[in-house]
Amino acid sequence: MVQLKINGKPTQLDVDPNTPLLWAVREQTGLTGTKFGCGIAMCGACTMHVDGQPVRSCSTPLSEAEGLDVTTIEGIANADGTLHAVQEAWIEHQVPQCGYCQSGQIMNAVALLRDTPNPSDDDINEAMAGNICRCGMYDRIRAAIKTAAKASTVMGG
Repeated sequence: MVQLKINGKPTQLDVDPNTPLLWAVREQTGLTGTKFGCGIAMCGACTMHVDGQPVRSCSTPLSEAEGLDVTTIEGIANADGTLHAVQEAWIEHQVPQCGYCQSGQIMNAVALLRDTPNPSDDDINEAMAGNICRCGMYDRIRAAIKTAAKASTVMGG
């Protein structure tokens, strides 16, 4: 039995602690917003936050998240249920094409803006480099991150 918090809720998962975090969360909790992409931590589609840090959940054993806070794409909305500023910006800029990589892209962007509230193009390029978008929406992703940064500044973080 592995105990952790998922999106703020204490959770016990009765699975092998070596199970990848991605599969434990998707199959045991029904939170399927985080996607499987490559299985070798190269594409970023599976990005979740563990204690606030973006991790590739396809290659992170569940045991590494034991006792920690895990946040999935379903957990980043505001407490009142409104979308996170990054999610709003993604919609405004019509970022998704196929959409498959987007939960991972958004999770990485949220971490970037938490650590670098007013990122330059270079900051964005560096932080997002490990997230692959097969549709090539990188210009829209960059624009959405800048819009979210401005919205976060206006809203006070």
